[in-house]
Amino acid sequence: MKLSTYIKQKPLLFIGLLSISIVVLFFVSLQTGTAALSPLTAIQTLFGNGTEKDSLILFEFRLPRIVIAILVGAGLAVSGAILQAITKNEIAEPGIIGINAGAGLAVVLFIFFVKDIPFGFSSTYLLPVTALVGALTAAIAIYLFAWKDGISPVRLVLVGIAVNSGINALLIIFQLRMDPKDFDQAITWLSGSIWGADWTYVLAVLPWVILLIPLAILKASSLDILHNGDDIASGLGIHVERERGIFLLIAVGLAGASVSVAGNIAFLGLVSPHLVRRIIGPKHQMLIPASALMGALLLIVADMIGKNLMAPSEIPVGIVISALGAPYFIYLLIKTD
Repeated sequence: MKLSTYIKQKPLLFIGLLSISIVVLFFVSLQTGTAALSPLTAIQTLFGNGTEKDSLILFEFRLPRIVIAILVGAGLAVSGAILQAITKNEIAEPGIIGINAGAGLAVVLFIFFVKDIPFGFSSTYLLPVTALVGALTAAIAIYLFAWKDGISPVRLVLVGIAVNSGINALLIIFQLRMDPKDFDQAITWLSGSIWGADWTYVLAVLPWVILLIPLAILKASSLDILHNGDDIASGLGIHVERERGIFLLIAVGLAGASVSVAGNIAFLGLVSPHLVRRIIGPKHQMLIPASALMGALLLIVADMIGKNLMAPSEIPVGIVISALGAPYFIYLLIKTD
């Protein structure tokens, strides 16, 4: 029996392998950076036996950054998996259909108009709320424009792409009118960056991830039915529009919360569930948790590349993900009939 066939029949094995890989990369990432730590030093510091300097590096800089990578990667991947299911389109994801752009526009407007609040402690708490409002507003606009005697998955994707283009045009207009300091802040955020993450960012995104991902897993059977088509879902007693709306809210909540602390990270929600689907199949009871782990794994890897490839300078993790994900997106477009 081929290994790929065996893993497809044993999806829990694949989930276990992803979990082990995340644990391994977690400790590797703790050691890497501008100030390198030996494996023994990192482990000793993690358990409270390190020097004051090592503790500062580990607990105030690297550990929250890795936790953010795990949470954001999981959130964006599950959001993408849900959007691909409810639209029945393999290339749907929050960055492509406008949800991330809505969050980005809200943050840029916040930076542009709210001059009196510094981009620091106060905005740490306000930016997540602002981004969530922007993501939700974009999702509502997409849903309303796509409505025509119900929601067609194709219309939902096409309207999302159009809304995404319009929002990106508005982003450029406001960025051109910003002063240089605000422009730099906006560009850093929109590029997708977790280099400045701290524990307040973790607290901002954690509730959304630990509430919405389990909810998506609990409702995964409905997602399987929706993925088979509206007629079949209705015939099986599913209230199609209500269930699609609930899943859209879950996807928007995860994407908005993730983007609010890590910026606009595109393609992660596209690549992660698609890779998982090819390995273990389309059943969402396994696809959703596996996609969450795959997204976390990919974002940890991208963060390690970003902070080490051109050290001491850093490449925003969103740019790394885009560089890795864009070729795969083109491949999907070529392969999609």
